[in-house]
Amino acid sequence: MNATLIAVALSLVSAGAYAAAAVAQSRLAGRTDSSTGILRLLGRGAWWSAVGLNAGGALLHVAALNYGPLTLVQPLGALTLVAAVPLGARAAGRRVGRTEWRGTVLTLLGLGALLLTAGGSAPHETLTLPEALGVGAATMAVVAGLSRPGARPGLRHAAASGITSGVASALTQTLTVAVTDHSGGPLFSWRLLTVALLVSAFAMGGLLLSQTAYRGGLGAPLAVVTLANPVAAAAIGLALLGERLQGGPVSLVLALLGTAAAVRGVILLSRAQARATDPGEAAAPPVPVVDPVPSRLVIGSPRRADGTPLGVEPLAAARSGGPSHP
Repeated sequence: MNATLIAVALSLVSAGAYAAAAVAQSRLAGRTDSSTGILRLLGRGAWWSAVGLNAGGALLHVAALNYGPLTLVQPLGALTLVAAVPLGARAAGRRVGRTEWRGTVLTLLGLGALLLTAGGSAPHETLTLPEALGVGAATMAVVAGLSRPGARPGLRHAAASGITSGVASALTQTLTVAVTDHSGGPLFSWRLLTVALLVSAFAMGGLLLSQTAYRGGLGAPLAVVTLANPVAAAAIGLALLGERLQGGPVSLVLALLGTAAAVRGVILLSRAQARATDPGEAAAPPVPVVDPVPSRLVIGSPRRADGTPLGVEPLAAARSGGPSHP
């Protein structure tokens, strides 16, 4: 089989695994109280199912990179969003709305434009130990700012999850290039150990942040994660690894247009999710309250045999034989 076809097939299965993991995390978040701690979350089988799906998607993604270039495999990873939105809607027992489809398409088009401008050759440069520590410290500062209490915690936690996952991918690239380098350097060093610890911490942090983000729904948080991930990785590549945008000014314009389209798609998904989860839409209509004893009687209204108007219950005193007072 052609290597390109193998890469495409592995990327499609990887996107499906990531989408299933996102849906599983979203359903688990919907059944979990916001005050549930991490230790109780780790004791649930549904959580480990989501972890397994994420791990499987990551392994398939790495395998696809062995058969195809990054410019082919990475855009296919954005198909996670396309698969997760209908899967999430089906799990919730509803259909995907037009606004959700429009938001998904715009987000994917924007991501595709961004990834086309960032294509290049296989990576050769790696981060130094001070650069890795600086990236780790800056990432933790950004995540701390996004995780503060305030409005729209779901989208902010989704952005933090995407950033940590993107940084983990960039650090994984450094780790992979350093380990497979045949220049004769030491296989184990303080730099590689530090980078490996940072990769583990950011990968687990991104998973936990996404679990928190999915409490508010699936569509918009997943779109933010999908957008923030390549942006964070590309920022590290452009600033520290010597990567450049292809095409000069044309690529810059394409990247700006892609960013605008992706942001618009995220906004549409956010609005659609807000309407889908609005408790006011599902509220039951108010039931009119009828006063059992009207304050005034209409002359000529139908009456019972004892003279009491219909719709008016006799007073308790009258039923007991006592005096009644109008």
